[in-house]
Amino acid sequence: MLNINIICVGKVKEKYLKDAILEYSKRLSKYCKLNITEIADEPIPSNLSDKLAENIKDVEGNKILNSIKNSFIISLDLNGKEYSSEKFAEKINNISLNSSNITFIIGGSLGLSKEVINNSNELICFSKMTFPHQLIRVFLLEQIFRAFKINNNETYHR
Repeated sequence: MLNINIICVGKVKEKYLKDAILEYSKRLSKYCKLNITEIADEPIPSNLSDKLAENIKDVEGNKILNSIKNSFIISLDLNGKEYSSEKFAEKINNISLNSSNITFIIGGSLGLSKEVINNSNELICFSKMTFPHQLIRVFLLEQIFRAFKINNNETYHR
């Protein structure tokens, strides 16, 4: 069975998002072993300089990289490739032919460190719009679930 790992910076606080994450986690249990790892986000001061922002991303990035075990790494990044649901399903299927572990990384509010970006096998982007990283976690789980439904020729609303 394929292992899907999601590493996220920050905790989900809103109950409605926690409920959605739990629902998609249950649905995915039929198709994969899902692991969600939450990395503590660093405090961001109000007088944030570019250098301090890079330092915060580096600290969070080191925590992320220390959480990854032998895996194909896909980071969510605004500069990443955009996929249709069908192409995303195809991507997951192709990766699973060579790896039993796929790790998705969702950065914090400042984004991902250069080191995380450089260690990623691929960068993907859901939208050029900005969304809270807690909400992106739900989007990602839904698209992973949709990908498994597509790859198993099962119906799912379009």
